[in-house]
Amino acid sequence: MDVYILDLLVIGILLLFVTLGSGWITRLPLSYALIYLIVGVVLSPYGFNLVQVRPETNFLERLTEMVVLISLFSCGLKMNRVLTLHAWASTIRLIALLMPICIFAIAWVGHQFLGMSWGLAILLGAILAPTDPVLASEVQLSHPDDRDEVRFGLTSEGGLNDALAFPFVYFGLHWIKDNQWQNWIWQWTAIDLIWAIAAGFGMGVLVAKAVVKIDKRVQRVRQVDSLMEDFVALSMILLTYSLAELVNGYGFLAVFVAGVVAQRSYRNPEKQESQIEFTETLEKLLEVGTILLLGSLLRWEPIVRFLPQSLLVAGLLFFVIRPVGAWVSTIGEHQNPIRPLLFGWFGIRGVGSIYYLTYALGEGLQGTAGEQIAWITFTTIVISVVLHGISATPIMNWYERQMERRRERVRKRQHGRVV
Repeated sequence: MDVYILDLLVIGILLLFVTLGSGWITRLPLSYALIYLIVGVVLSPYGFNLVQVRPETNFLERLTEMVVLISLFSCGLKMNRVLTLHAWASTIRLIALLMPICIFAIAWVGHQFLGMSWGLAILLGAILAPTDPVLASEVQLSHPDDRDEVRFGLTSEGGLNDALAFPFVYFGLHWIKDNQWQNWIWQWTAIDLIWAIAAGFGMGVLVAKAVVKIDKRVQRVRQVDSLMEDFVALSMILLTYSLAELVNGYGFLAVFVAGVVAQRSYRNPEKQESQIEFTETLEKLLEVGTILLLGSLLRWEPIVRFLPQSLLVAGLLFFVIRPVGAWVSTIGEHQNPIRPLLFGWFGIRGVGSIYYLTYALGEGLQGTAGEQIAWITFTTIVISVVLHGISATPIMNWYERQMERRRERVRKRQHGRVV
């Protein structure tokens, strides 16, 4: 029997199972990503051997690129804060402090304990730095009216650090190619850091405003087919990303910014909710394929060979580096003491790291160094899918109960003052 037909059969059964069983799954300490990963392993040569072709690096790069783009735009649409430093204080701390702490702490571990050169170690740190906006749906903003600070911080962090880790990826790649950093540091600063960030931000604003303006004018003349209307969001993603990349800006950053600008420019809650539903549907469909492929790619021999290194990196990242970095990043912030604990734990790694890995492999990372970074990255993602997939639901349920008790105490105090 044709293996391709069997693959379609299994995927069809999987989609039916997670769709009809979603009411039960969301109550269990079990994420969709963990289910997809297990099915991917079952489809691999260690199971029924139904996925027999290993996808090329370029294919994985493009697939994960599209998943991240759609997810970043969706994150941008959910941003419900005014654009002030105070309103985005948690995000700024997580990006400006926590992300560099994670990158350079992982780099130090790679250099000191894994024998990596500094360039390779920083590249590993940059690949593992992004928290994933795709696999972290349980801990992100669920709708535009959600005002929870933890969910906002984790959603905005996932939207921005998938873009702002890119300068450090380039930094590592430059250092690998030329260990005389004096030869390229000014070029990296001017182009890969300052210009690329500014161009990405600017293009995100310009394209989003232009598309929204065109959309509004056309809608006044003649209504667009309701079945096609949400494709405006997809066109905005593709236009923003491609134009930002054409001017050497960071397309990921541009797409996130475009999502923020679009929801503020439309000023139409129904339009915003419709676009969020559309992009989240696309994201979930692409997530299935991506995590299934990850599960089918896993191989016992290289995992075991690099397992001590992977456990060292993942263990320190999840239990030391991220929690300590979150605590340092939130020092002096008036807040619920639970918040830094949740920021510290929910550093979920996933599709973003796969994209950066495949990008680096396409830029010439190869040989033993490429294999080492690849399997450390894959194993870290698997550990994250398992740990965070099991813990997300019970921890967030506990957090919601704590916040409800906190709100109830505030209401009682206010009632007491009124009386």
